[in-house]
Amino acid sequence: MSRHRNVQGGAARAAVLGAGDGLITNVSLVLGVAGAGSNDQSVVRLVGIAGLLAGAFSMAAGELVSVRAQAELVQRELEVERNELRTEPESELEELTSMYQDRGVPEEDARTVARILSANHDLALDTHARLELGVDPNQQASPSLAAVSSFASFSVGAIIPLLPWFFTKGLTGVLLSIALGLISALVLGALIGASTGRGVLRTALRQLAAVIVAAGITYGVGSLLGVGTS
Repeated sequence: MSRHRNVQGGAARAAVLGAGDGLITNVSLVLGVAGAGSNDQSVVRLVGIAGLLAGAFSMAAGELVSVRAQAELVQRELEVERNELRTEPESELEELTSMYQDRGVPEEDARTVARILSANHDLALDTHARLELGVDPNQQASPSLAAVSSFASFSVGAIIPLLPWFFTKGLTGVLLSIALGLISALVLGALIGASTGRGVLRTALRQLAAVIVAAGITYGVGSLLGVGTS
């Protein structure tokens, strides 16, 4: 059994992107409204829920289209490779031999391995897909799963900074939204760092910085516009 995770799948990527985008979007929206001079509960809730729904549907649709397009592209290339293996077997054998040589395998050994693999059509296709196309034909992302994952994770990320506005208002609501947003950014960054092995602290601080910059800019724009909506 392989110890490696499926890094080609779209669900994990969509979940991480969705949660981060949802968090940044609604922290920014809440502070933007606050910066414009409105701390009214109903206004902030309306803006936050609208941002949540709009962003979640947009993310889901984007993932559905992009992952499906990628899957269709891979299937098209696999079909081309399948046809070449059927109509030009010797050319494909030479190509496979060359690919193994490029990876440091001696010519005689490379040709022997290529002949063994080419004797089985399915195995030959799998090998060409991995070496030539750089994909695992058995681990393609699911467009629907990526879309659902993106929608759900964006919604979770977006609801966090909005939660205080169901129970409080004014400066208290703003401060709680900021606190929840910053804590969530650190947790999300830490989870990303732990899962990728890139360093928990560095990734957490990077995610925190993204939230601070986005929220700060939005608050500043809201303050400059100064639109009272209460």
